Amino acid sequence: MPSLRHEAFLELFRNRPALAAELLRDALGVEVPAYAEARAESAELTQVVPTEYRADLVVQLWEDTPRFAIVVEVQLSPDEEKRYTWPVYLTHLRARWRCPTVLLVVAPDGPVARWGGQPMELGHPGFVLRPCVAGPDRIPVITRPEQAREAVELAVLSAMAHGQGEKGAAIAGAVLPGLVGVDDERARFYFDLVVSSLNDAARTALEALMRSGTYEYQSEFARRYLAQGRQEGRQEGRQEGRQEGRQEGRQEGEVIALLKVLEARGLQVDAQARQRIASCTDLEQLERWLLKALSVQSVRELFEPA
Repeated sequence: MPSLRHEAFLELFRNRPALAAELLRDALGVEVPAYAEARAESAELTQVVPTEYRADLVVQLWEDTPRFAIVVEVQLSPDEEKRYTWPVYLTHLRARWRCPTVLLVVAPDGPVARWGGQPMELGHPGFVLRPCVAGPDRIPVITRPEQAREAVELAVLSAMAHGQGEKGAAIAGAVLPGLVGVDDERARFYFDLVVSSLNDAARTALEALMRSGTYEYQSEFARRYLAQGRQEGRQEGRQEGRQEGRQEGRQEGEVIALLKVLEARGLQVDAQARQRIASCTDLEQLERWLLKALSVQSVRELFEPA
């Protein structure tokens, strides 16, 4: 049975079928014909023989008639059976729709991507299937909100593929303001996917930014989620018996978040640096340090001018 993570990847393509064509064209350099519409079609490939094959997802590119078909397969682990079924998917759809057909394997894990890209010798001379694989080295790293607004699903895919890396929080920070115009249900789903893909350091930084007063989100969903986060933060503060004012509480939270990010990345914070961070009362400066903490190679770099 497919896992929830497997289904989450597929949901991005169901919500935006053109994502499959864009990955092939922009990330993998595959020539894709001009089309007016991209459709997610039935993935059941039933033949005359009593055997049922089911691809993960099939995307059809239309221009009055089917111009191009893409079989989308999400692979989170190797599965040798696929090396026998993938050729069936392609030849069956090609015969059914009388158009070129391509296999797109989405594999966010590097070793799985290398496995999926191995050529398949089918036995007939010259008949070799070389899957088009969107691995972590091919899925773009999206860190600007304007990029996320143009292709929200691609931005979420970027977070799911790269959220464990040093740019995880930057990607997540781009996705949130990119949720403008996305309905609440889908926005919450995408946000949960992004946050669950982050490492501890990136998640800590993102949560601190959500609770800050200077990082403004532009969608109604994000504003409500932000208000919820602030309320939870205030409740946590009261439960812990904190009596400081709101300003002091925010400053303390930023300091704790910054130190946690540095420690999670294995960077040594000496007494002098710890004192400089703890004594800083400029919230904007603390936020700038927090963002830099995700990519610097030493604590000394944190304090260097941008």
